[in-house]
Amino acid sequence: MEPDRRRLIARHALEVLAASGARGLTHRAVDQAAGLPPGSTSYYHRTRAALLDACLEDLVRQDEAEIAALAPGLVAGDEEGLAAVLAAVLHRWATADRARQLGRYELFLEALRRPELARALHDGGVAVRAAIADVLADLGVRDPRQRADWLVAAVDGVLFERIAGARASEPVDESTFVGVARWLAHAALAPEPPSAG
Repeated sequence: MEPDRRRLIARHALEVLAASGARGLTHRAVDQAAGLPPGSTSYYHRTRAALLDACLEDLVRQDEAEIAALAPGLVAGDEEGLAAVLAAVLHRWATADRARQLGRYELFLEALRRPELARALHDGGVAVRAAIADVLADLGVRDPRQRADWLVAAVDGVLFERIAGARASEPVDESTFVGVARWLAHAALAPEPPSAG
């Protein structure tokens, strides 16, 4: 029961962070969002810092699970398959998983003032990039670590533009990300690695 309660609190804390920002992340707000009795969140996470850590742990756990679920389908794939996966992931992250991505951005901003959170975010990002590099290596890509770095950066940029940037108010449907996903897949699998960066 306790691990389930911790996970429930962490998931709702991330949602509160996304909806209300770092200032709105309180133990009481998480209790209300999770439908728990008052004091439940503070029992498991005494401080606000501990609550932010729980948000980060949940975010990393979700990212790792998603990449693990996607990897088997990509290993035997090709450029079109990679493009289809990228388009589907971008669409899901911009719609159904939008709160998770907004929570991620809030954690990035909070990490500017909390070095320990910045280190944990960095470590989580390294793990995600390593998993993507493994997928690209299985697809026969030269220099998969470098390509994973810029592929993640490009996906982050496209996503940010659509959920928090200049194009956040534009409607999003299943076709929104098809073109950019094809471009990213082509670049990721091109015979010659990119020269930038």
